Amino acid sequence: MANSRSAFFYGTLMAPQVLHRVCHGSNDPSNPIYAAHQFKTFPAILHDYRRHRVLYADYPAILPVDAGSATVRGTFVTGLTDADIWRLDIFEGSEYRRDHVKVRKLTQTGSDSGQGNQEGEEVEAETYVWIGNREDLDEREWDFAEFQREKMRFWVGSEGSGEYAEVDDAVATAEQQDGTGGRGANGYISAALKEEQQKNEIVKNAV
Repeated sequence: MANSRSAFFYGTLMAPQVLHRVCHGSNDPSNPIYAAHQFKTFPAILHDYRRHRVLYADYPAILPVDAGSATVRGTFVTGLTDADIWRLDIFEGSEYRRDHVKVRKLTQTGSDSGQGNQEGEEVEAETYVWIGNREDLDEREWDFAEFQREKMRFWVGSEGSGEYAEVDDAVATAEQQDGTGGRGANGYISAALKEEQQKNEIVKNAV
């Protein structure tokens, strides 16, 4: 791809369902935008940054640190287009700045603590670095497995089954703060992305 771009994701966008919803609207095979994508994903590690939980939110942030003091494991994705990056910029919002970094692809992934990681080639990527209020960050590490287990359904729609699923969702919505920060299935950022996609489809069909 002539305009192919690459990015390093370390939070909710490591989940393919979230990444494809942002860039393509959905990962339904009948969606022509999704069907045409050329994403390739690799495990990767970013050195000299630390990942933090964002207070009262489901997503993390990263900040640069002293050399050798921390690393962040995530995914390196190739095949992104300029349009994908534009949508990702909207999704990330004003609390993040897109920076150019160098990451190393992992030829073998180890434990969550990083033990057993085997690093391969160094590649250039774009990633989103926190520029919001430092006081909004928790010192604790963000846990992707915990996000998948406890929060994913708020981002991609309920996956619950059984006759009480709708009640459970209604209770959760009423009792919990919107940890997606508007990025969830029914959030205002998602609505803006969907509206823009619909506009683009109208323009394309009119040509």
